[in-house]
Amino acid sequence: MTNWESQDQSEIFNGTANAAVLKDSRSSDGTDTRSIPAFVFGEELADLADRDPRVVVLTADLARSNRALDFAARHPGRFFNVGIAEKNMITTAAGMASCGYVPFAATFASFAALLGCEQIRTDCAYPRMPVRVVGHHSGMSMGFYGTSHHSLEDLGIMRSIADLTVVCATDSQHLRAVLRASLDHPGAMYIRLGRGRDPQVYTDVPDIRIGSAQRLREGSDLTVIATGSEVRPALDAADLLAAKGYTTRVVDMFTLRPLDVAEVLDAARSTGAILTVEEANVSNGLGTAVAEVLLESGAGANVRFRRHGVPDEHVPVGPPAALYAHYRLDSAGIAAVAEELLT
Repeated sequence: MTNWESQDQSEIFNGTANAAVLKDSRSSDGTDTRSIPAFVFGEELADLADRDPRVVVLTADLARSNRALDFAARHPGRFFNVGIAEKNMITTAAGMASCGYVPFAATFASFAALLGCEQIRTDCAYPRMPVRVVGHHSGMSMGFYGTSHHSLEDLGIMRSIADLTVVCATDSQHLRAVLRASLDHPGAMYIRLGRGRDPQVYTDVPDIRIGSAQRLREGSDLTVIATGSEVRPALDAADLLAAKGYTTRVVDMFTLRPLDVAEVLDAARSTGAILTVEEANVSNGLGTAVAEVLLESGAGANVRFRRHGVPDEHVPVGPPAALYAHYRLDSAGIAAVAEELLT
């Protein structure tokens, strides 16, 4: 039995194992786990690899966590488990890219962006190699594992690297779209994923273009610009605000670099109030990127604006759902912050 075969826990991951207890009252948000799509990362890349011989997948001993197992089962000769050697994995991927492959190198976001920052910049972005560094379990989703496994600085770090595209997948369907769009996108890319069991936003695989935001809801009182795991609670917050008489535009700003400047400026003109929401440190992330657009364009003078995310601190250790509530990054919290902005 190979190493990746010994890691297989497909029934548990897909919610079909009768005896599996996947959530408890401390971390559950009340949603039946089986109704939430699991990680489709390996499955989708395996489908793409059926048609594209350039696709290869690397992981740093986390094939079960990111479901690279699903790719390895179908394309064992194009799957590489480098062990707990994240920096080497990224450099190896850059070497493969220089030979004509499109490598997807996946590990926890905290390891990919923080440990691998130098390799992403120097080996991938600088020579414009088509490496897709995939950081999964981002933000606070590792909960009890603590600060070493929380990834709250990655957006700020990654968007400061020249010639690096930065994308946040919203849910499983959106991840499929991002992976497909990434195949022929020029240069290096950082793809940020959530926990793999992220609440659904898109019922089908959306038609996306990297660098263009997705407007999901119209409104005239406020625009909530969210990314990644915060798009679903932003939409739910818009429902809560509607009950109080506010109409809220919701934008999925899934590409942080390059940012959709036109969408930001339209929100400023049309609604006059913008709230950015991200599961990341507010320093130099989505909110800062939007603020730069508003200030540099001159549009910020007439716009009420607030960045909402994790304040500039190391978060406590705890279950993710409790952390989201603590930082008001759940739907009720976002609605409350929006009301503060509007009143």
